[in-house]
Amino acid sequence: MRHHHEGPHGSRHRGFSFPPGFPFGGPGDFGPGGPWGGPGQRGGRRGGRGGRPNVRAAVLALLLERPMHGYEMIQELDSRTNGIWRPSPGSIYPTLQLLEDEGLIEPETEGSRKSYRLTADGRPEAETAAQNPPWGNIGDDTMSQVQDFRDAAVGIMGALKQVGFNGTPEQRQRALEILNETKRKLYAILADE
Repeated sequence: MRHHHEGPHGSRHRGFSFPPGFPFGGPGDFGPGGPWGGPGQRGGRRGGRGGRPNVRAAVLALLLERPMHGYEMIQELDSRTNGIWRPSPGSIYPTLQLLEDEGLIEPETEGSRKSYRLTADGRPEAETAAQNPPWGNIGDDTMSQVQDFRDAAVGIMGALKQVGFNGTPEQRQRALEILNETKRKLYAILADE
């Protein structure tokens, strides 16, 4: 079977194309903040398989280097993890607001964009975060797993296109049942932990 990955804007069959950032990061990620966690997470395991990059710590560690705006932080984390971790705006911006409310960062106007910089109160926590930055805990095993996920997703999407465009109504219904069952099993993995 031959298949190829068409971008989100490059196909007439929009329903079968990947969302931006699928399956890790961006609007197609697994929940707020990418596949590992939501905004402002303090706890959770750090590094290795199942690690949860901490958005709060990442923001503070980045701001220790220089003032940045929210989108710049997203780009930096995307770049520093080779595209593995790209927190969504829905993760970064609430974290920035929380840190501002706590007085750890403050906004500064930079043209039309609002950047943020550390306050004196925020520097100690930022220095602690920078000693073991969240993006430094994403190792080779995680990178390999992400590639495996992407390869599997491309194969599944190719198979779905074949069934969706060439299958009978009964075959499409059967495929839908398999997808729903697979979704339940995937969530069951998380429930087992």
